[in-house]
Amino acid sequence: MIGHQLGGRYEVIERVGGGGMALVYKAQDLLLNRNVAIKVLRQQFVHDEEFIRRFRREAQSAASLSHPNVVSIYDVGQEDEVHYIVMEYVEGKNLNEIIKERAPLQVDEAVHIASQIADALDHAHHNQIIHRDIKPHNILIGRNGRVKVTDFGIARAVTSTTITQTGSVVGSVHYFSPEHAKGIVTGEKSDLYSLGIVLYQMLTGQLPFLGESPISVALKHLQEEFDEPRKFNPLIPQSVENVILKSMRKNPQERYQSAKEMQNDLETCLLPERRNETKVDFPDEDDIDQTRVMPAIKPEPRGMTSTGAVPVMNADEDMNASNLKKKNWKKPTLLISLTLLILIAMVGVVWYVKGMLVVPEVTVPNVVNQTEEKARELLEAEGLVVSNEVIRQYKENVDAGMVFDQSRNAGDVVKKGTEVQLSVGAEKAKTKMIDVKGGPYTEAVKKLTALGLKEDQIKRKDEFSNEVASGLVISQTPGVNEEIDPELVEIELTVSKGTETVKMPDLKNHTRSEAEQLLKDKGLVLGQVQEESSYTVDEGKVTQQWPVEAGADVNPGDKITIFISTGYPPEALKYPFNINVSPKEVGKNSKIRITYEDARGKNQEWGTRTINSAQVLTIPLVLAPNENGAVSVYRDGKFLDTYVVSYSEAKNGTVNVPSIDPEQSTQAPPANTPDPGNGDNGNGNVDNGGETDPGSTPVDGEGDNQEGDTSAMKTDKGPGKHKEDKKKGVINASGRP
Repeated sequence: MIGHQLGGRYEVIERVGGGGMALVYKAQDLLLNRNVAIKVLRQQFVHDEEFIRRFRREAQSAASLSHPNVVSIYDVGQEDEVHYIVMEYVEGKNLNEIIKERAPLQVDEAVHIASQIADALDHAHHNQIIHRDIKPHNILIGRNGRVKVTDFGIARAVTSTTITQTGSVVGSVHYFSPEHAKGIVTGEKSDLYSLGIVLYQMLTGQLPFLGESPISVALKHLQEEFDEPRKFNPLIPQSVENVILKSMRKNPQERYQSAKEMQNDLETCLLPERRNETKVDFPDEDDIDQTRVMPAIKPEPRGMTSTGAVPVMNADEDMNASNLKKKNWKKPTLLISLTLLILIAMVGVVWYVKGMLVVPEVTVPNVVNQTEEKARELLEAEGLVVSNEVIRQYKENVDAGMVFDQSRNAGDVVKKGTEVQLSVGAEKAKTKMIDVKGGPYTEAVKKLTALGLKEDQIKRKDEFSNEVASGLVISQTPGVNEEIDPELVEIELTVSKGTETVKMPDLKNHTRSEAEQLLKDKGLVLGQVQEESSYTVDEGKVTQQWPVEAGADVNPGDKITIFISTGYPPEALKYPFNINVSPKEVGKNSKIRITYEDARGKNQEWGTRTINSAQVLTIPLVLAPNENGAVSVYRDGKFLDTYVVSYSEAKNGTVNVPSIDPEQSTQAPPANTPDPGNGDNGNGNVDNGGETDPGSTPVDGEGDNQEGDTSAMKTDKGPGKHKEDKKKGVINASGRP
């Protein structure tokens, strides 16, 4: 199953548990991006039609439950012969593991867990769902301490076929109610019996009934009494033991009448006034199967006949002799007895009167800051009497069970037997935590402050959520119905920041692999890759991204389409534009700076040259149909002119080569103008094929290093129509005069 996808949505990650009927896996919900638990029906049950029908029906019934202490059921499905239930995944351990690790648990912890289980059962019973298989294995304890009851309704699906399967019922027989063991219809009180056993096991680390076989254990549920939990754990208060004794009565009518009643008892059993309550007593009911003791048959008095007549004496002398003997011993016995009674009474009166008249005095010890038990020992050791009316109240800085006042001051001299009343600290009254999940944070703060909390006790934690809208409370700690002290508790509310977003990276002018890595770093996915030609982006690099531009917010996992440049389009024309330039004065240095625009963009720098004689410079242009190129010339920082090059003229080879003359020419230009491609201008200066001046932009002849928008410079001059043409003559596109 691991690695398999169920329903095209749930990807199984690992196995986390299992029972007699099903295996449980951890899985990833690919649609909602969350962990879930999937219970998969064991293969041996997939052909039991009745089981499958009940399995699905009960799972759907359990899905109707919505309670913080019940594991939520999200989905039920079937794929081929695999029947599965998708449930909430709880990070933590089951109660059985916790009991094995550290039983017996602390009393307050065990009672708190049992109270949450009772709350879950109350919700289920109100929805006409009986669990029937309450046991520590089905109780999950989250990392936050929240109790989650799972497997609602599954036990009801067990049929006569599955009852004999190994593990189906054997695993739960220790938690059976007597009526369950009899095989009769079980109801809500059966769940309460099982909960009582769970509480028993948490507090003692033992099960109430053990046996060599499941049958023997079931018979003990029916016939035998269990050892009371305080026998194994004397620290259990009598009030808590009473809860166990009442929930585990064999007669369902003597148990709690509802889960709510049991929950209320659990919530109050640890109050100081209840801890030492009287042990619960249940009257014996008549039972025809009960063993009874018959009264003994008294023998008939001697001298009586079977008819009850007294036999007649044969001689009167016998009667007289008997009467005489009785009279002889009765009188002395009576006198002696009366004398003894009088003497005893007189001694008692003297002793009593002496005790009343002469009472010794004792000094009252100081029992403040002692435990109640220790205080009683100290007072009674001095012959003082501790009043049964103990004052129990919460007092700041006084621990529960500690004496903070006594009616007789320490050091007082009083008669022996004087009564002393103690004042003992009690637990502070707690408030139940309310449910503020799903509402706005501001409303949650208002509700909590109404309970007596201050705003600085409420901590906010913001998290992204794909399920909860921004500004609403996702979760709370402490949880709902947990007992809190409004003056001391610190509440943490996790508030949704909405769906998590990231900034879209700029993919343009990156290679495909670079773009894919940039997307991966942001949690994004590379979608389609398309190709297009481009004047401005080098071949093999990204020209555009879709549907999100750089810097925009995007959700992780979104797919992004990119377009990769295939280079210049087929109709692009690479054209080397030649221009004759001269220094301002022949023989003196001048700096010639040239900018240009073509299909690759505007305001592109060709570079700067220092010359002292006439030269031919070549500017590589890339031209597009219906768009003109343009070359602008600057000499010694002064703009001279702009020359427009049209696509059609360049393609036909009819572009005129302009010339830039010195302002005062002292000699005619050389008759044999050098070929612009040979890199030699005849007087040692470097043309456009050589190195640029420091700071200038090198040109490779193709213009591939230039960027910018493609457009043509519009001017009122035609190509090569300048005043220099008149002075120097016209040179064609080849650079030859």
